[in-house]
Amino acid sequence: MSALICGSFAFDTIMVFQDHFKHHILPEQVHILNVSFLVPDMRREFGGCAGNIAYNLNMLGGEGKPVGAVGEDFAPYAKWMDECGVSRDQILEIPGSYTAQAYITTDKDDNQITAFHPGAMNQAHQIDVSKIDGCTLGMVSPDGRQGMVEHAAQFADSGVPFIFDPGQGMPMFDGDSLLTFAEQANWLAFNDYEAMLMRERTGKSLKQLAEMVDGVIVTRGGEGSEIITRDKNYTIPAAPVKTVVDPTGCGDAYRAGLLYGLMNDMDWETTGRIAALMGAIKIECAGTQNHFVSTEEFAHRFEKAFDYEF
Repeated sequence: MSALICGSFAFDTIMVFQDHFKHHILPEQVHILNVSFLVPDMRREFGGCAGNIAYNLNMLGGEGKPVGAVGEDFAPYAKWMDECGVSRDQILEIPGSYTAQAYITTDKDDNQITAFHPGAMNQAHQIDVSKIDGCTLGMVSPDGRQGMVEHAAQFADSGVPFIFDPGQGMPMFDGDSLLTFAEQANWLAFNDYEAMLMRERTGKSLKQLAEMVDGVIVTRGGEGSEIITRDKNYTIPAAPVKTVVDPTGCGDAYRAGLLYGLMNDMDWETTGRIAALMGAIKIECAGTQNHFVSTEEFAHRFEKAFDYEF
């Protein structure tokens, strides 16, 4: 079983300011704001939802193909994907464009100032997923707005079951648009804040949304997650964590676990726990694609955490 993972690819440039923004930003002077922060610590990470999810799914042993648009500067990311064994068959390079870029400056209070350039991501709609052979499962994650709309419709028209995972792309859509996605999708995935926005914008409770699809998945950070179906609510505990380092990308790791469980026809209790453990493994490492676990180690950690083998 093969999954097409539609979403963004991005370079994340992360800088650390060894002080507090509040010491340098004067509230009464924000109308003439002109500040500069010295950032001696900086790293550049490979990111974006499609890239992150595919990286984690590949680690689990699942077959996933990320789908997205990138720019002419993608070569280092492409080399990394080749080294990791992640498919690049469905990636479209847009001439004259940059790959999406996020520039994130964090201070000692963990406050962040971020500038995001979407670049080639806004051309993702040029890819027609209905023309990609061998796809049995799909995912629509944050991407260019038109790409998300068209890929969802193409999956639905082709009869390919898919997860709708709006993430940080949710502000682009009103209630009617979100209901259209829910009518097309087979599963919906949110964090707790996104779930609240979904309820407010559509006027539908999570239980009502679960009547429209085969499952609504809501992650709640350290409190675990919940999977709501027409017949039952499943409470999924958080997996044990060795040490909390960086939560960025944990949601994508969790979603890779969801795909893996769906691809292997696993029950919701096991699927949710695989997803939870993937999130726990990611949080133990800085960056979104710097963690690694073998399939044998993953199976061992799963049994130790949940007291059964999957």
